[in-house]
Parts: sequence; C-alpha cells; structure tokens
Amino acid sequence: MRPCLMLAAGLMLLTPALAAEAQTAPRAARSAVSTAVPEYQADQALAAAIASPSRPAADRARDAFRHPEETLTFWGLTPGLTVVEVQPGSAGWWTAILQPYAQATGGRYVPANDLAALQAIEPGSADMVLIARAFHNWARQPGVTDTVLAAAFRALKPGGVLAVEQHRAVEGLNVADTAPTGYVPESHVIHAAQGAGFVLDGRSDINANAADDRDHPFGVWTLPPVRRSSQGERTLTPAERAAFDAIGESDRMTLRLRKPA
Repeated sequence: MRPCLMLAAGLMLLTPALAAEAQTAPRAARSAVSTAVPEYQADQALAAAIASPSRPAADRARDAFRHPEETLTFWGLTPGLTVVEVQPGSAGWWTAILQPYAQATGGRYVPANDLAALQAIEPGSADMVLIARAFHNWARQPGVTDTVLAAAFRALKPGGVLAVEQHRAVEGLNVADTAPTGYVPESHVIHAAQGAGFVLDGRSDINANAADDRDHPFGVWTLPPVRRSSQGERTLTPAERAAFDAIGESDRMTLRLRKPA
C-alpha cells in the first residue's frame, strides 16, 4: 500500500491523482468475461523466484494474502515476457519476484517510477503492464488515471495485458467518497481502462477477502501490512488492533484487461 504522494506540476511525475468521478460506471456483466485462471503449467523459475531467500522475510509472509503464483498465472505471466510495473514504490513487493524471474527466463522487468518513464517506453514493446494498489491515489485529482492508462496502452504490444490489483470498494459507491479510504469500485477501474481502449478479458477473486468490511478508522491503512493504529486523537485499543489484524489484508479486485490485437 502506497501512501498518496503530491502531484508534481505539469504531471511530470506519476503520483496520486484522477478526479473523483461523480458516479461510478455500471459494473460489467460477469458473464461477459472469463473468471478462469489460464491452464496451469508448473513454472519452476516462478516458484524459485517466489521462494527465494533473497526476498525480504516480511514480503514472503504476505504471500498468504497476496497469492503471487496464482495471481501472476491468472494475469498470464510466462517466461521471456517484457513486464512493466507502474509505480512499484520503494518497497517493491512485486519487483522482488518479477525482476529475478525476468533475469532467469530471458525476459525484461521495467519499473516505471514516474509518468515520464512510462511514456518513454518504446511503443508496442511490453507484453504486460502491471498496476498494483494505485488507482485510489490517482482518483483524487483530475487527469492522472486517464494519462497513465493511455501511456500503458501505448507501451503494450497488440494483445498485451494490463494486470490490475486494487483495494475494492463496495460496488455502487461514489469513488470520490471511497478513494480517500484506499478503496475504489471495480467498475471505476474497468470503465477507465475501457476508456483508454482496453477490453476486459478476465476477473478473479484470488485476492478477495470477505472479512474486510472496509469499515476502518484509518481506511485501508488500518489493516496489515501498514497497521496504522493512531491518527489525530483516535488511537486503537489493543482489542481493536487485534481485530483488524485478524482481518488480514484488504479485499482486492484482480483484473486482466487486454489491448486488442
């Protein structure tokens, strides 16, 4: 989870934004897209990257909540791909898996830390663009979500995948109200991506968490791994802290969108 950063003038940096839309778009019919994980074939290089002792212990402990092997398989990761990650952050949770995996399989891992870096990627060169836990930041100032998605679309090859992991708000709520808490409706992400030219290819509940009711005093940051326990005059009691820890990490959408071939 990334704290919201200040938007640099002129959108020179890729930081939190996109104006809160007045209403979320209607949710796409589930019958129209696949919810199936692509046919699984053992990927020893991926298993090795996930199990590597070079990953921080705290990262590996989160695998139970973030399901890296299942999620990457759903998105269609295979050896030799060029994978761009948008705003991976200093912690680089996905970086610690994808970078060694790319090195082991003859692929490329490209971190796009700001908008200029994403826009500088050779058009049509990426097989996958990954956006994880960022839409709630971009949904709070005008233009950034659309700008980022347009750049991602341009970077992808025809048929390339836009992979999304994002804290999920209750459907039907206004993104203007939910984004400050770290959550956005699934339809908000799908609608924005479709506006950039992507088609919805699959959605999965791999990272769903029914225990997350989203009613947290400090938003999604109340939950692990941030575990915010105090803000202003509000401090969690030990019992409250234990209850939020028991929820685990947030309920998240996992989407596979595709640039038309």
